[in-house]
Amino acid sequence: MFDTAIIGLGAAGYTAAIYSARYKLTTLLVGEEEGGMGITAAEVGNWPGDIEVTGPELMERMKKHAASFTEVTLRQTRVSKVEKTKAGFRLTFADGKTEEARTVIFATGSNKRHLDVPGEKEFAGKGVSYCATCDAFFFKGKTVAVVGGGDSAVEGAAIVAQVARRVYLIHRRKEYRAEPYWVQKLREKNNVTLVLERQIKEIKGDQKVTELVLDKPFEGSDKIAVDGVFVEIGALPAVALAQTLGCALDERGYLKVDASMQTSVPGAFAAGDVSGGSNHFAQFVTAAGEGAVAVSGVFGFLQS
Repeated sequence: MFDTAIIGLGAAGYTAAIYSARYKLTTLLVGEEEGGMGITAAEVGNWPGDIEVTGPELMERMKKHAASFTEVTLRQTRVSKVEKTKAGFRLTFADGKTEEARTVIFATGSNKRHLDVPGEKEFAGKGVSYCATCDAFFFKGKTVAVVGGGDSAVEGAAIVAQVARRVYLIHRRKEYRAEPYWVQKLREKNNVTLVLERQIKEIKGDQKVTELVLDKPFEGSDKIAVDGVFVEIGALPAVALAQTLGCALDERGYLKVDASMQTSVPGAFAAGDVSGGSNHFAQFVTAAGEGAVAVSGVFGFLQS
């Protein structure tokens, strides 16, 4: 039996594993996707000590650091169920195998939001993408749309504009919610067209995406011809595993935690984008901080 099981291979999970090992706790670090949402960040300009670093680079360094400790067992697989036992918790994996731990830390991050419009599901992977950082290269010299008004959308549009012939940034509001730094970088691009106060009603195509239908006309038409569309409208906390365990959610749907990052279930903690512990401010630095605090909470719980 492990002292703690950390579910999630992102900034919160990796940091928690580093601190857990330094506390000399036997640690199972497990998750389905290495790097989590962190690998989608093309430029991380606010990680202390690194003026320039990409998300994938930062995640790889965190992974190597966490895996360097003998106390940490790293396993890449999906956790399908978490159950409470007399001694702690039982984790069941996708292959049916199980492991047990005295405590658990949910660092499961978040999942991309979808538009939920006709054609989105049909053309996923055929022009519809949810990661501008990952897929921008495939649209070199083409016309694409990026949907959203937050940091991920504005950053994504700036990234895609480096390779695409033309980029439409479609946002339903009058103003962007993004960090001013990214808005300024976007305005410096001469191949980006701002499409404000519009929403996508439908995504059309023939084998691949060819056209977007808007809720009201733009430049005389409610249709825009594109080769692809990047959906960057935020994310939802991945709370499903913790919910089945009985962990309570806050008013915005994130895991409710106390000052030690413990959830409503004793021995179950949370850190990163899945929790509301840092005023719902989803950043690398807050995820890492919560991961460290969660392990401090775990150590205190085990001592008591």
